[in-house]
Amino acid sequence: MSALATNLEKLDGYLARFRETGIKHRIGGKDCDGSAGTFQSTSPVNKTVICDVARGDASDIDAAARAAKDAFPAWRDMPALERKKILIRIAEGIEARAEEIALCECWDTGQALRFMSKAAIRGAENFRYFADQVTSARDGKQLQSPTLMNVTTRVPIGPVGVITPWNTPFMLSTWKIAPALAAGCTVVHKPAELSPLSARILVEIAEEAGLPPGVWNMVNGFGEDAGKALCEHRAIKAIAFVGESSTGSLIQKQGADTLKRCHLELGGKNPVIVFDDADLDRALDAVIFMIYSINGERCTSSSRLLVQDSIREEFEARLIARVNNIKVGNPLDPETVIGPLVGEEHFNKVTSYFDIAKEGGATIAAGGVTVGDEGYFVRPTLFTGANNQMRIAQEEIFGPVLTSIPFSTEEEALEIANDTDYGLTGYLWTNDLQRSLRFTEKLEAGMIWVNSENVRHLPTPFGGVKASGIGRDGGDWSFEFYMEQKHIGFATGEHRIPRLGA
Repeated sequence: MSALATNLEKLDGYLARFRETGIKHRIGGKDCDGSAGTFQSTSPVNKTVICDVARGDASDIDAAARAAKDAFPAWRDMPALERKKILIRIAEGIEARAEEIALCECWDTGQALRFMSKAAIRGAENFRYFADQVTSARDGKQLQSPTLMNVTTRVPIGPVGVITPWNTPFMLSTWKIAPALAAGCTVVHKPAELSPLSARILVEIAEEAGLPPGVWNMVNGFGEDAGKALCEHRAIKAIAFVGESSTGSLIQKQGADTLKRCHLELGGKNPVIVFDDADLDRALDAVIFMIYSINGERCTSSSRLLVQDSIREEFEARLIARVNNIKVGNPLDPETVIGPLVGEEHFNKVTSYFDIAKEGGATIAAGGVTVGDEGYFVRPTLFTGANNQMRIAQEEIFGPVLTSIPFSTEEEALEIANDTDYGLTGYLWTNDLQRSLRFTEKLEAGMIWVNSENVRHLPTPFGGVKASGIGRDGGDWSFEFYMEQKHIGFATGEHRIPRLGA
């Protein structure tokens, strides 16, 4: 039996319970039907129905928010070492069900197994990392003044809302929820409607690990009803959101009346700049990996290639040959690099840029075509002959689509790189140390890698500038969002107090 056939057989076993019972909300430790009925989750691989999913509305969100509010005091006050043990058990539960998570996520989202096989492991790493930070999360400072001993501490902000996207949904859910729990917050999680499977598995793992009922609640649904209600609910003190920039703007508006704290991890149109003095073999590998892995459906993908004109022709020729050699196919096949796009609406959006590129005067040097009609498959695509004013250079396509733009000088490269509404990541390839120092200082991006693809280190800050978001994840930056600073001043003597009206 082939590896693909074996994986399909295993998947069928994992999906059997979802087909039988559907996916319910999880509120206060109990399964709940959706007040707005159900909707169907379908696979982008072949457009077949996976299962029915509870559809939440404002009443479901209210029930989940109340459960989170009721559970908050006990979770907040639980000894740090006890909370740490629970988070570690969650990590162990994730590792035990890694295969199930990976196969379900591939079928649910279209992501290739070669990348999603590591999603569960990364999720477990997130929980282990933040478990280790639990005991120090509330640590503060002692700041002496002439009359006071000033002490700072941090306390959890309260129940929080977490809204996660359909691209790598399992890993991103752990990335947001693990630090919230470590800080002492309770959670209402609304997963993306296109990818509900792994979110259900994750909340099950958490409760089996001993997480008390109501600490982590999950409500499925759509942004216009469940998402809006979550952002507007008075009991929810903060919203952590990953998604596109226009939705992030809407979330801020919805949370404004309750003065809700918002952490927004949004889109990108990230440049990878390749100078002629770079290690071109490694640069080529990184350019290809950062746009064609994960179906190009990630905010940190390097979707604009800025290549120095002295090497452009050779670099693009090598790039075209490699892109045409990338395997598109069933995501459960270990040999597949690119699976189907997540759904029909997104498929139509991505493929619309094939005509947009041609109408704008660019050349489709590779790809630019769909594959079959069973699912939402496209060939990895490369646009050449582009300039930065074209729509393909300014708009986030969010698929396996790369736009190549030539430049002559360092100054021109910097101008092109910064000429976008976004500012999430940047990738710089050069062996000139002084140039890398100059360039990274002026590049408008929250995260920059020099002579490297995106390699995440959990203690470092993750986030963007401009339309790419507000706030930072990672290390202590996560706790800055999920916790409030508190100052207490202790008088060290009997200093003079003004005696008004004496």
